[in-house]
Amino acid sequence: MAALAIWFSPVPEGLTVPAWHLFALFFAAIFAVVVNALPILTASVLALAAAVLSRTLTPDKAYSGFANGTILLIVVAFLVAKAVIKCGLGERIGHHAVSLFGRSTLGLSYSIFVVDAIIAPAFPSNTARSGVLYPLAYSLAEGAGATPGEEGRRRLGAFLMFSGIASLSVSSALWLTAMAANPLGAAAAKTFGLDISFGSWLIAASVPTLAAMALLPIFLYKLAAPEVKATPEAPAAARAALKALGPPSRDAKIVTVTFVGMVLLWALGGVLKLDATAVAFLGLGVLLATGVMTLKDIAQEGDVLATYIWFAVLYTLSSQLNELGFMGFLGERLAGRLAGFGGLTAGVLLVVAYVLLHYLFVSQTAHLMALFAVFLGVGVKLGVPAAPLAFLLLFATNFFSPLTPQASSANLLFAGSGYLTPGQLYRWGAITTGFNLVLYLVLGLPWLLLVTR
Repeated sequence: MAALAIWFSPVPEGLTVPAWHLFALFFAAIFAVVVNALPILTASVLALAAAVLSRTLTPDKAYSGFANGTILLIVVAFLVAKAVIKCGLGERIGHHAVSLFGRSTLGLSYSIFVVDAIIAPAFPSNTARSGVLYPLAYSLAEGAGATPGEEGRRRLGAFLMFSGIASLSVSSALWLTAMAANPLGAAAAKTFGLDISFGSWLIAASVPTLAAMALLPIFLYKLAAPEVKATPEAPAAARAALKALGPPSRDAKIVTVTFVGMVLLWALGGVLKLDATAVAFLGLGVLLATGVMTLKDIAQEGDVLATYIWFAVLYTLSSQLNELGFMGFLGERLAGRLAGFGGLTAGVLLVVAYVLLHYLFVSQTAHLMALFAVFLGVGVKLGVPAAPLAFLLLFATNFFSPLTPQASSANLLFAGSGYLTPGQLYRWGAITTGFNLVLYLVLGLPWLLLVTR
């Protein structure tokens, strides 16, 4: 109904009929996802079919996203990430972290953040990474005596579970490949003359994100006030678990070398002129050639195919909206509203508005696809430097994920653990997102102005 209402309404002056009709389809797809009327795959496929059958887009343009290197990078990296789980490397890293940091409740939280930061560049999905962190957080809570539904140490369990949610929000901002929307945003930024590589992303993210990783566990510790402060037995338990696992398997060793090699090649890609997607394919090829991953493993990953399809579709629709002039049209309207503000003030207001609007979304990627290019375009028109604003918007796409339980699918395992109440999820989510926003503006903005000149 939303698509039909927009489709048959008068075309605003300054827009073409194809641009208006494509907006109707894109808006309907995003709206259906936001209100949970349709899964994102279903909404995307229907929008694509309607765009072609209505002759709003030609088939060549409508299907162009399926050959996009950025989309392929995400899909291949998804498959490589599965190998990290399959060989038990993620579990082993978790036990090592606890053995080092686990003597206190605060240390247990830091162990979650450390594990997440280490494995994040190989996981282009924060949802997939939550599948590694959640068992770790749950075992840490149980080991410290916290049981879902029991009041004795409820805040301890809630603290550790929310540490997982908060960690995913900032680890995803640290690495270009740590969240699926990051490469998509980097690709969109190219239309503004910005070339964001693995290395330049890491440099830009380093100061505010590492500060967030250092401060968030303490901030959450004060916020949650867990009943237990010391867990002196945790490191010994972690060492015992490592001993039970035995030495790393052949597959774990191969995955480790492959993972490190991929990260190094991605980091040096700008200097060596290496294609990031080709590096991902190389890593997958090594895992297949050595038998760490098999065709059967790949055949079982139906979610990867689904992700490939809806990513490609949304990327195409958003790109075509920009080509047809819709994003520029919308940007001019927003720029008019902010015309009275100076460049720096306008940039800050854009980032704040971008974060607050996530209350309406249940998908970080859908949010980025719908608003990133628009907000960046508005900022550029108002004189805001493109690179700092682009990075802040991209980082915000990650650090606002704790905002609500449904703000990211990565939150769902932790939200359903039984340790966190709905009130805690919404209250702590808003407070944590506000903390991240202030931190990235206060530390991140000056740093970005320095390193992007």
